[in-house]
Amino acid sequence: VQLQASGGGLVQPGGSLRLSCAASGFTLDYYAIGWFRQAPGKAREGVSCISSSDGSTYYADSVKGRFTISRDNAKKTVYLQMSSLKPEDTAVYYCATNLQQYCTAGYDYWGQGTLVTVSS
Repeated sequence: VQLQASGGGLVQPGGSLRLSCAASGFTLDYYAIGWFRQAPGKAREGVSCISSSDGSTYYADSVKGRFTISRDNAKKTVYLQMSSLKPEDTAVYYCATNLQQYCTAGYDYWGQGTLVTVSS
């Protein structure tokens, strides 16, 4: 099981970025994928998740209405579209899977992370 996050970078407040999570070594179609982030000096937090069963999506309150998670199973990729970015969104973003259909606990497989910096 391998996950590779990409798409991070430096963006001004109010800007947008799209993160990608490329999956390999397992069949993405069957499993939920979550996005997490860790800001400097803070604990890792869950940002969003998309299930495999019915494509249900979940968002942390802090990103609801600004971030959109989606998946393209044919491309073996999950995306996190981030808009109206704020300085407090600055963090290393990780994708992970629990190898289950639903967005439950137990994320044992993690990508390497991609840095998002929101600053003017």
